[in-house]
Amino acid sequence: MAGVDYQATLEQVTSQSGFDPRYAFMIVISAGISILGLLLPSPAVLIGAMLISPLMMPILGLGFGLATFDLAEIRRSAAALALGALIAIVLSAAFVAVSPIQAVTSEIAVRTKPNLFDLLVALLSAIMGVYALIRGHGGAVVGVAIAIALMPPLAVIGFGIATWNGPVFFGSLLLFLTNLVTMALTAAFVARLYGFGSHLSPTQTRLQAAIIVLGLAALAVPLALTLRQIAWETLAQRQIRDAVIAPFGKDARVSETDIDFDSHPIAIRAAVLTPRLLPDADTRVSERLRQALGKPVDLHIDQIDVGRAAQASETAQIAAAQAGAQGRGSTTAAELARSLEVIAGVGRDAITLDRERRRAVASATSLPGATLESYRVLEQRAGANADGWDVRLIPPPLPLPRLSFTADDLDADGQRALATAIWAARRLPLEIAVHGSGARAETILAALADAGIKARRAGAGGAVRLEWIMPGGL
Repeated sequence: MAGVDYQATLEQVTSQSGFDPRYAFMIVISAGISILGLLLPSPAVLIGAMLISPLMMPILGLGFGLATFDLAEIRRSAAALALGALIAIVLSAAFVAVSPIQAVTSEIAVRTKPNLFDLLVALLSAIMGVYALIRGHGGAVVGVAIAIALMPPLAVIGFGIATWNGPVFFGSLLLFLTNLVTMALTAAFVARLYGFGSHLSPTQTRLQAAIIVLGLAALAVPLALTLRQIAWETLAQRQIRDAVIAPFGKDARVSETDIDFDSHPIAIRAAVLTPRLLPDADTRVSERLRQALGKPVDLHIDQIDVGRAAQASETAQIAAAQAGAQGRGSTTAAELARSLEVIAGVGRDAITLDRERRRAVASATSLPGATLESYRVLEQRAGANADGWDVRLIPPPLPLPRLSFTADDLDADGQRALATAIWAARRLPLEIAVHGSGARAETILAALADAGIKARRAGAGGAVRLEWIMPGGL
């Protein structure tokens, strides 16, 4: 083919597809960056590992070896790939074994369920990689390396070994093999299109074609089935959320859903913020979902009453106990952020995550009928589901709860109201004004002072009540 320097291309492939100290060093660095990016998790760090991509040239070398039936090149490239993969896996497993963080993060999870789209990405990346190599556009190979992401799946394999997590190990192994086989076979096919291996006999050419077609087909079938399952689960998630919210009306919203599609029946746990409680909600929604999904479901809905503080508090205690009993394990920063986005009704920019101190702060939006007690309940629920995190939900400056007394002191409702006021004052940069006089007002002022809350007397006479001091007020 005109403009193709066959000899120079083959020499470049041969010189860069074998195992040498430079290649081993790049493997170590790329694997180390990958496992750190997976555990943090940080897409930006993972991109750094993808940019190094030391496995790229051995894979292309394997493809060119298949295209030209160069057995020596096939052996050299295959050996480099095997040794490089082994070093990456062992290093990643060793790092995870001594790491205090061994939770399955979002970046790890997305590399455990490869599908047909992953095969297509690998195929297109291989086409671009071979084209860039043959046409001398070497810089484009860096972009291909980012798209194909060969090293992170190997690091996930090491994670699966270190944590004895079978689904993670086998899922990431399938993803790596998908990338490896697809790229090698596609590279061989594109190389033949450019005239490499033109000296081969018709029999050898037919054998090549058979290897390429059968190899890609063998990968495509299970990956297509996985993609079909993912598509069904995506549709099912939307149907589940619609079915859960339907009985409660337009003033309610789903705070959180936890769906286990692998259990039989499908296990569904949902939390709904609602101004009215429905005692038969589980039964009604379960029947609707059985008809929509065509499968049995095990559904439980935690109903958080945003209109009545006492019931909301009881619901939160039940929800927290259930969350603890379910033992969901360590919560990642990404998972916590997504949960707070739903619970607080805000975007990601309204959430601050301090990974070092494991503290999460979210500024909540206004909910219809919600009180300060409602937001306190939501914070309790978010904290119960966030293992090891200090979760703080900043409420809107809603009216402070009404205090109620026995003859001499606060009654049970009054004590809960005062606790809510103290909680809110620790979240909002506002002082509290204590209206009223006498021993009751002095008791409230003393309780607020003991809790470290700024408060001041705001007039004498009348029932004791609390009010925010807005900027410029009093």
